[in-house]
Amino acid sequence: MKRTAFNDGWQFRPKQNPFAELGGLSTPYTDVTLPHDALIHEDRDPDGEGAVAYFPAGAYQYRKTFTPPADLAGQRIVLEFEGVYRDATVHINGAFAGQRPYGYSRFTIDADRFLRPGEENLIEVESRHGGDSRWYTGAGIYRDVWLHVGPAVHLPVDGVRVSATDIEPDGAVVEVDVIVASTSNRHETVDVAVSLTDAAGATVARGTVPVTVDVNGQSRSRQRLYLPTPQLWSAESPTLYFAAVELIVDATRIDDASAAFGIRRLQVDPVHGLRVNGEVVKLRGACVHHDNGILGAATFADAEERRVRLLKEAGFNAIRSSHNPMSVAMLEACDRLGVYVMDETFDMWTSTKMPHDYSLHFAEWWERDVESMVAKDFNHPSVIMYSIGNEIPETGSPAGGLTGRALAEKVRELDPTRYVTNAVNGMLAVMDDMKKLAAQRGDEGGGDAAGINTLMAGPAEFMNQIGTSPLVTEKTAESFGVLDIAGMNYLDARYVMDKELFPHRVIVGTETFPTRIDHNWALVTENAHVIGDFTWTGFDYLGEVGLGRAHHLAEGETPSLSGPYPWIAAWCGDLDLIGSRRPASFYREIIFGLRTSPYIAVIRPGNEDRTFYAGPWTWSDSIGSWTWAGHEGAPLAVEVYSDAEEVELALDGDVIGTAAAGAENRFKAEFTVPYRPGTLTATAIRRGERAETFSFTSAGDAARLATRVEDGTSEDLVFIEIAVVDADGRVTTSADRLIDVRVDGDAVLAAVGSGNPAPMDSYDGPEAQTFDGVALAVVRRTGPGAVTVTVSAGDVIAPATVLLEELDHLGVAART
Repeated sequence: MKRTAFNDGWQFRPKQNPFAELGGLSTPYTDVTLPHDALIHEDRDPDGEGAVAYFPAGAYQYRKTFTPPADLAGQRIVLEFEGVYRDATVHINGAFAGQRPYGYSRFTIDADRFLRPGEENLIEVESRHGGDSRWYTGAGIYRDVWLHVGPAVHLPVDGVRVSATDIEPDGAVVEVDVIVASTSNRHETVDVAVSLTDAAGATVARGTVPVTVDVNGQSRSRQRLYLPTPQLWSAESPTLYFAAVELIVDATRIDDASAAFGIRRLQVDPVHGLRVNGEVVKLRGACVHHDNGILGAATFADAEERRVRLLKEAGFNAIRSSHNPMSVAMLEACDRLGVYVMDETFDMWTSTKMPHDYSLHFAEWWERDVESMVAKDFNHPSVIMYSIGNEIPETGSPAGGLTGRALAEKVRELDPTRYVTNAVNGMLAVMDDMKKLAAQRGDEGGGDAAGINTLMAGPAEFMNQIGTSPLVTEKTAESFGVLDIAGMNYLDARYVMDKELFPHRVIVGTETFPTRIDHNWALVTENAHVIGDFTWTGFDYLGEVGLGRAHHLAEGETPSLSGPYPWIAAWCGDLDLIGSRRPASFYREIIFGLRTSPYIAVIRPGNEDRTFYAGPWTWSDSIGSWTWAGHEGAPLAVEVYSDAEEVELALDGDVIGTAAAGAENRFKAEFTVPYRPGTLTATAIRRGERAETFSFTSAGDAARLATRVEDGTSEDLVFIEIAVVDADGRVTTSADRLIDVRVDGDAVLAAVGSGNPAPMDSYDGPEAQTFDGVALAVVRRTGPGAVTVTVSAGDVIAPATVLLEELDHLGVAART
């Protein structure tokens, strides 16, 4: 069926009580273009829930009028919603047309039976959220909507599936599995023509077979086409092919569809680990949530591609979509850029985590939601495994064994080409048995207090103590037994012991503490059966506020896992909300063996009289800067990350000292340096010889605003990084400014903000405070004309102007 974007012409408003409207109380609709996050624009409540970033609960109404052509008789018309959060209901011309409780599933609505051709039709969508999530979800129609129109005999949505088998250097068999559907009241016979093309557009294989379709039925065509000398897809070489399918009757094409695909061979076993195309691969993984930082939950293809690109540039080669199915746009970006994907189904099964969460719908809807995820993922070579859940309490029970087995077998039935895992948290799996375990610990002389003290001393140690207990071994055996790969959350202490207990078990660290990456990566590299590590998290996200914040405690104060208002972000990402790399990112790059130069991080001064507490998701309270105006003469704590045995630190050439680094010192050396402006240089010392260097030079007074422009691939979004810099262009990290962003021309300001995890500003603009000297403006084009973006910061420093040229076309509907 012909697929066109259906994102324009929508209106939305908060859900209205129809009885109140009869009395004259009503809120008007506002024009919006999808995708749209209805929640990010709401006022936050300081007395609300930190888990959802202090945003309120709510319900929303969307509507769109649509006039289809008058000659649509016999045509198939389908609406595709990539994501509506949550409990979506769809009405067409007042008639109930469909629903979807799960906020992350792609779903379709058969619209033709409700539409009146040649007349104006009304499409209405309602959604609601609140009390249903442990993180920021956004709300409303936050992903793309598509209109599919086709003839009575047609290729339905997801009607083309491509897979490769018998892959050899001189050739591969590509199976193109095509569904042909019919709403005709008689048998129909069509020719299914398939052609395969390479990235340059050259045809490399083609085939045609006739297919007869029953009355109001479906038929399946499977063509096995031989493709000579295939170029294989991998993260290092993400080569894509394209399959084009046509339905032909009497030499006339009546319908068509296409799909990108990759050819790659997956193998996994406990001796070799994970192999892609015969080569051993260790997954350098990042967990991510679905929001796009200052854009909220709105899923723009350009923003998804930017996230994937920045994560790969930071050293990651794999992404886990936590804890819900990944967007189509991000999958496409992973295909193009070369990133492996673990796509995840649910954060809960039947056991509730929040009062109104998906567990209330799981029993009725899980199969359809699994079908939706697999249908979405099947043609994407980046997807190498499915996760059937995250930290599911039932995994420690026989009932959980039954549910897990049903989920795993459903996935295998739908897609036998990928592996199945489950992100199991051993402590949560035996939560109901914790009293029994505490009693066992008491028998050993520790009592209940021992567990509490251990937890306060370090959650990582506590989780591992629980996770390696015989109780967890016994209780999780069935849940792990249904999987191809055992996914373990915060269970690194099981990696080696399970090699003896379960010699056929392959393990992946589905979620790990970022502060333990040196320890965990050594386990990954030293053990073939451990195939990778997924840190929590790669990119900072909204909600679970302050999970990774540094605590500076006054006397008598105790740490908290949740930050107070105005905290908005978790602050545990290697990259912050706008994609800037934090010190932990450079440390991880060194651990992965991808960086030889040292890196310098300086602890923020000003809290020396307080006790520092860091949880397991917390990096040091540091930034990469040697600009600390106002702290001249103060002793600053400096961290230098390096894989070299030693590092030397010097200020303007004067050596401050040499300290041990490398693996034996957790790849970190520490110095105390009285601050004065200058150039701070770290030098790696390898086998007694000076090697790689890295420097920061202090910035002078703020002189102007500098901008750096990133155009999105689809030409829908433009990202403008804004920095407060001195006369030489150095970022003045200690001179934040309130900036004002104005957009003139064929565009609107989609968002403006910074990486600050606790901002006072909203992201609506036009004003925002920089953070460590940097902010980001996101401009959304509304037409092909030229655009002028003006950024100012009062009268003290020079403003900046960005000119965006005219487009030959507007690429907002370019994704296919």
